[in-house]
Amino acid sequence: MIDYNNIINNIISVKATNIVSLDLFLFVVLGLLFSLAIDVLFGELPTRVHPVVIIGSVISFFKNIFIRIKNRFSGLLLVISTGIVVSLLLFVIYFIFKINIILLFIIFIILLSSTYSVNMLLKTAVDVKKDLDVSIDKARKSVSYLVSRNTGELTEGFIVSAVIESLTENITDSYVAPVFYYTVFAAVIFICPIENQLFYLLLVPMIYRMFNTLDAMVGYETDELKDIGFFPAKIDDILNYIPARISGVFVVVSAYLLKLDCKNSFYIMKRDARKCPSPNSGFTMATTAGALNIQLIKKDTYILGDPNKDIEKDDITKAVNLSKLTIILFTLIILILLTFIYVIL
Repeated sequence: MIDYNNIINNIISVKATNIVSLDLFLFVVLGLLFSLAIDVLFGELPTRVHPVVIIGSVISFFKNIFIRIKNRFSGLLLVISTGIVVSLLLFVIYFIFKINIILLFIIFIILLSSTYSVNMLLKTAVDVKKDLDVSIDKARKSVSYLVSRNTGELTEGFIVSAVIESLTENITDSYVAPVFYYTVFAAVIFICPIENQLFYLLLVPMIYRMFNTLDAMVGYETDELKDIGFFPAKIDDILNYIPARISGVFVVVSAYLLKLDCKNSFYIMKRDARKCPSPNSGFTMATTAGALNIQLIKKDTYILGDPNKDIEKDDITKAVNLSKLTIILFTLIILILLTFIYVIL
């Protein structure tokens, strides 16, 4: 008979040695794989129970309170208050389910999957391409949900550009960044076990998603939001700094494996990645533009890449395949890295 209590104690409790338990290693690795599988196969959780939607509601509640403070301190209060509530809610869930390792693992992978948006990211791009095959007006409407620009008069080329920009920009925050921070903290608890380590292992990517949601909701330079959105936007930029550059490198490698123009991908990344208003978004957009030998253009904002060929609908498919391979390669490297850390410890 399997002694689940012993497994729980091995994973959750602090060990007297730095040797990583096999139970913890398997929990971390399988947690990553199963959570990714849930997102890829089933997509987003129902809106009513989606953690990111709940986080958005918490943000809205505190935003309405602190926005009355007309200085940047309001944003700091918003960050702290939202972080406390999110942490408490997650700890309550963890405390309820930690009595049984199977239930804990199930709720863990479900919640972890909510920090990704791989399925939605790829599907949305494919859907716009299908809409282009129907009519340009339908595609204009579809792409309007993806980008913050007037899409009412976009030509087919600008629609394709907008789709590829949205797709590749979000590789970082829809998958690479939460998994990056998950891996960093997994390495930390491998080396220095702590109490309730599985709670913190889940909290870290969830807090990343919280900052990402904060930035999406209040991180704008409008008269209303410029003060309260300052800290959330800056923290989001900081958190995405390393993952964005890692993502860019993986796009280049993926371009090589797909026999696209990897040399130009790397060149355009170095030349154009910093042309975007965001310090991070250009690293995946520019590399993709270079790999496909196209220009990605947001009028009056940036031009990435060179017009070596006309942009066309099939470039969406190429960008989707490039994004898929980027995600697959990054996941494989993370699994190899986690295994290496486990073995050497």
